[in-house]
Amino acid sequence: MAFRANQQLREDMWDYRYKSSPVEAPVESEKIVSFPPSTSREYGTSALNLVQQAADIFGDMETHARETEARAQSMYKSLTEKLQQAEMQRDSSERARREIISELNNRIRDVTRALQQAEARITEADERTVAAEFRAQAAENQLYKANCELAAVEDAIRKRLL
Repeated sequence: MAFRANQQLREDMWDYRYKSSPVEAPVESEKIVSFPPSTSREYGTSALNLVQQAADIFGDMETHARETEARAQSMYKSLTEKLQQAEMQRDSSERARREIISELNNRIRDVTRALQQAEARITEADERTVAAEFRAQAAENQLYKANCELAAVEDAIRKRLL
């Protein structure tokens, strides 16, 4: 629509400037179509029509520019809101990640502590087992000696009594 109006304006200006010029180049009369001379009132009407067309074109251009600017503002606002939402989601995800890492670190610390306690209990149990084995061996040695002494006493009693 704007192109046609611009084109019409150009054609009207061309007609006004060149066809109504008082100095005309001599051209073969067969190829020229002559129009009756126009009055100044027609020039005024043509000029007003041209001005009206130009005003319409500029109005359309302004309307188009306003619509484009409104769309751009709307897109800007929408994208800004989406960016803010994305930043909020990122921050939320970051907080959740930190909380999970903190919780996992606490669990690892608890498991490590439990493992160290279990290792200490195992070591202590091993030490008690070794000590019990030594005591058992000592008791066996004492029992063996006691049995040997008892056997010696029995032999001595039998030899004296028999």
